[in-house]
Amino acid sequence: MLARRASKLFSGRVDFLLSAPQLKFLPEPTVPEIAFCGRSNVGKSSLLNALTGRRSIARASVTPGRTQELNFFEVGEPTLFRLVDMPGYGFAKAPPAVVDKWKKLVKSYLRGRQVLHRNLVLIDSRHGIKEVDRDMMQMLDEAAVGYRVVLTKADKIKASELDAVIEKVADEVRKHPAAFPEMHVTSAEKGMGIPELRAAVLSDAGV
Repeated sequence: MLARRASKLFSGRVDFLLSAPQLKFLPEPTVPEIAFCGRSNVGKSSLLNALTGRRSIARASVTPGRTQELNFFEVGEPTLFRLVDMPGYGFAKAPPAVVDKWKKLVKSYLRGRQVLHRNLVLIDSRHGIKEVDRDMMQMLDEAAVGYRVVLTKADKIKASELDAVIEKVADEVRKHPAAFPEMHVTSAEKGMGIPELRAAVLSDAGV
């Protein structure tokens, strides 16, 4: 029932609202927000596009780390909640000053945003949890922001390897106080796990 409602909602109005390079540019905190974060090149834009059933609502870039701002998308007519595309982390090619600026923006948003209902931490199925992912999860634990772990690109590895990754990631997730025990395994390309994730987002938004 919830999955059907979520599918209908995401097939309706989903519009880009604004990009916020600094906290002063954030939209008014009038509706719940669900944020997406992940290492650069984890497939965040592709997942957002699959989730909303659009081809390019979140711009997928060949250059990892292109998203340097908080990007807000409104869902529903009237707006019921927002999706927030957060800057990718693990910035291999970014100057230290830029990395520092991103980190400050993300930390401030996580700690001070009252309408932030949930965070989705995206992990590449091919690589599992990396040190930068642990840093992000710790940041969320400290900010007391509840989050779901979402495995991306699950179609890119063999089923046996995927099972091993799921088990390993699940063991680690259990150690984090703000993490949901239930994980989501997805493939934006194949549509795997997308209906379940839509339903989870709707549930977390409380609409």
